[in-house]
Parts: sequence; structure tokens; C-alpha cells
Amino acid sequence: MNASDTELMLRGYGLTTAEMFYRMPDYRNVLNTFIWQGYDLAPDHPRLLAFIDFWKDEIEGPLHSVRFTHRKQVSPGEWRNVTGEFTLH
Repeated sequence: MNASDTELMLRGYGLTTAEMFYRMPDYRNVLNTFIWQGYDLAPDHPRLLAFIDFWKDEIEGPLHSVRFTHRKQVSPGEWRNVTGEFTLH
């Protein structure tokens, strides 16, 4: 059974976006990009690493580099202690 996106976020998963630069199979001097996005666990990023392994095994264009960012969508609320209030006019 697949978990919904909300269930994944509540379990600590965050949205990971990766930009992959790869060489064209027939033209090795030409770089192209591919964007991958999914919910993953930081700092190990098992899903992203599994996709990179899949790419290396199944896709003809070899990877040049990978840039990624990770952001948790659900996090503890932020609060601050207010000790006074000023009202103007």
C-alpha cells in the first residue's frame, strides 16, 4: 500500500528536488538536464540515491553532476514570547 503525500510528510519526509546534468549518448560534449522530484528522508536521501543508481544502470546518458535541495513541508510551529505590546493611535 502506498502512503499519501500527507502521510509521508507527517512521518518526516520532505520534498526533494534534484537537477541532473547528463551527457547526451551520441554527443558526449553536449549536456542536458533532467528534473526529479519526490518525497525523501534527509540526510540519507534513500529514494534519490535509488533513482541515481537506476539512472546509472538503465539510462544511456552518463551523469555529469547532480544538484538537489530538500525542504520539509510540515514542521513544528514557530512561536515567540511577547512580554509587551505598544499601540499607536
